[in-house]
Amino acid sequence: MEFEERAKNVIKAIPRGRVATYAQVAALAGNHRAARQVVRVLHASSSKDRLPWQRVINSRGGISLGRGRGFEEQRRLLLEEGVHVSRAGRVPLEEFRWDKKSPLRPPPRVGASFLRSLIESKD
Repeated sequence: MEFEERAKNVIKAIPRGRVATYAQVAALAGNHRAARQVVRVLHASSSKDRLPWQRVINSRGGISLGRGRGFEEQRRLLLEEGVHVSRAGRVPLEEFRWDKKSPLRPPPRVGASFLRSLIESKD
């Protein structure tokens, strides 16, 4: 399955009353660096695939669409689902982020010298 299809499946799985970030969707779809690709998937597929596009927001918890370019509609749809959205378009992620576990970043690489320093410090 290609990234686009996996991303669509992740977006469809976001429950009503919850939001996910572009980066979270990308990570769950298998590429933690593809947040911009999620934007393209939403732009190309939202209406034809009936994706709940309004549930995907930016990593700061904000609506990315500009006023007059979908901002008002996304805010209205989220409010109708019970998501708290400020007038500025901010969602408190700590309260409304979808709790599906996602590896937002790859695990850090630990060098051998760092590991040696940990072992040596215990002596």
